[in-house]
Amino acid sequence: MPRTGITLSELIQRVGNDGLLILVTLLTLVFLIPVSIPGVSTVFGAAILLISVSRLFGRALWIPSKLEHRVIGTRKLRPLLRKALGWLRKLERVSRPNRIQWLVADGAVGFINNAALILGAILLMMPFGLIPFSNTFPAVAILFLAIGLLQRDGLCILLGHISNVVTIIYFSILIGGGGLAAREVFNRFAG
Repeated sequence: MPRTGITLSELIQRVGNDGLLILVTLLTLVFLIPVSIPGVSTVFGAAILLISVSRLFGRALWIPSKLEHRVIGTRKLRPLLRKALGWLRKLERVSRPNRIQWLVADGAVGFINNAALILGAILLMMPFGLIPFSNTFPAVAILFLAIGLLQRDGLCILLGHISNVVTIIYFSILIGGGGLAAREVFNRFAG
């Protein structure tokens, strides 16, 4: 009897590390709207974080044993792969391989780029989901970094690093403003 599916571990092995970057780009698309659904950023951010950590250390992606041998039906998988190919074609139109080549080098630069992907995933998981743009900024950073790593496009990687910095500044303003507001409320009630 022919198999009508593929296990998750087999699929991940076949697409490889670069194929997982396509998944990372797809996971970020939901956050390009200013306000996201609460909790989604934690789940998707964790998936992006796992992929990023596996890239950073050059290891196979760790998958929980419950999911590793789960079979994905080919009927369900084909439409998803067709959509992914459509998005990949769109990304290829935007990205230009080998722009700013020193930013796509291996070694220390590659380590920094993969660490920036991890930073973006951690920022995406921060509990600011109901605040406008709190998921959008890190998602844009992850999207640029993933496209840049996938296409070896240094300009996209540079934009990803800049987006991470913008996200950190935005979160600092949110935290600082929240602290000032809390102090003001405390002073009004206490004094």
